[in-house]
Amino acid sequence: MIRPPGFFDVEEPLRESSAKGDDLERIAVLVDFAMFRAELEQAVPRSEGTKGGRPAFDHVLMFKILLLQTMHGLSDERCEYLIKDRLAFMRFLGLRLADPVPDAITIWAFREALKRTGAV
Repeated sequence: MIRPPGFFDVEEPLRESSAKGDDLERIAVLVDFAMFRAELEQAVPRSEGTKGGRPAFDHVLMFKILLLQTMHGLSDERCEYLIKDRLAFMRFLGLRLADPVPDAITIWAFREALKRTGAV
């Protein structure tokens, strides 16, 4: 019988990852990603939301996803999958297990929007 995950089922693997030197954890400590927010929001303005739909993902979150892709050579689809699968990726992105994760099309669209404005 499979039991539902408990608090320590998540914390213990993350603690072990930290002890072994999680590069993503070190980057998150060293880099203040919030400093990129203003430039990212200027490059990719949010829509007013008048058309409905789900709320847009945070620009800094999306930027960090692009960083993960570059560091690990991931396609949009593979990146979406690994964010949902890897606790270290979730921790780096500031996501909890139940948080929504941008899909591959959203990741692609954010990167393309940055390219169109010359931000990347």
